[in-house]
Amino acid sequence: MSTELWPALRVEDWTATRDTLHMWTQVVGKIRMASEPLINHWWQVPLYVSARGLTTSSMPYAHGAFDMEFDFVEHRLDLRASTGGQRSVPLESRPVADFYAETMAALGELGVDVTIRTTPTEVVRAIPFEQDHEHTTYEPAHARAFWGQLINAQRVLTEFRSRFTGKVSPVHFFWGGLDMACTRFSGRTAPPHPGGAPNCADWVMVEGYSHELSSAGFWPGFGEEGAFYAYAYPEPPGFREHPVAPAEAAYVDAAQQFLLPYEAVRRAADPDRYLLEFLQSTYEAAADNGQWDRDALEADPTSRARS
Repeated sequence: MSTELWPALRVEDWTATRDTLHMWTQVVGKIRMASEPLINHWWQVPLYVSARGLTTSSMPYAHGAFDMEFDFVEHRLDLRASTGGQRSVPLESRPVADFYAETMAALGELGVDVTIRTTPTEVVRAIPFEQDHEHTTYEPAHARAFWGQLINAQRVLTEFRSRFTGKVSPVHFFWGGLDMACTRFSGRTAPPHPGGAPNCADWVMVEGYSHELSSAGFWPGFGEEGAFYAYAYPEPPGFREHPVAPAEAAYVDAAQQFLLPYEAVRRAADPDRYLLEFLQSTYEAAADNGQWDRDALEADPTSRARS
């Protein structure tokens, strides 16, 4: 399957693989979280799209550095240390408990000593990894198609990110919610977040939403093939009524955010431009209604490079 195109992947067709992969990314993500110092808004914990799948990037440990990468071409989790050691854990249908045990054993063989909290976060049914024999499905074609979705989403989100000169997050993959996101900030602090995410302490959300923001991304759980989303925190008056593009985008009260079906983007004549319309117009809904200083926060990156 070509990752140059926008792959079709129906949610109902790959839910079992998605839910297993979600738990696997939580195992790896928690290892990253335990290995890094806290960075504002939890920016030390996400994964990143790579030329093979999803990677942690380099992490420190007692003997140097190590990284972990989900390879959705060869379907394995690669673990590499700066000492030259390397181990691989196959990505195949089997219980999360087995994947967790083999991954931790591989880290031990590399000399990486790390302890994690094994209860998943941001999910209602939080089965500790070592006890999870419920999530067992891995279909390689589905995982690779999902990676293809993320490759495209990252490319467009990165272009969108380049237009903002204020504080802005990397384009990163949060394993808690299994979503890719990019977040812009107005520069002002925000009221304490009320929390409420399942199996996630409220103070975690308070840290994540400590400053006024406009966030957009992709989640593979909404609708027919997943959806792009955009929201503001705190949501300013007039945000949800603000006109946005393209026509398929709409504010969904149940989700408290704007949603654009992935399949609408995939079928568009120019998917990148189509998605950029959504990202820009929903950002303007937050910035204009929230009275952001847009002149100070935005610039054309091409013009900047020529100046």
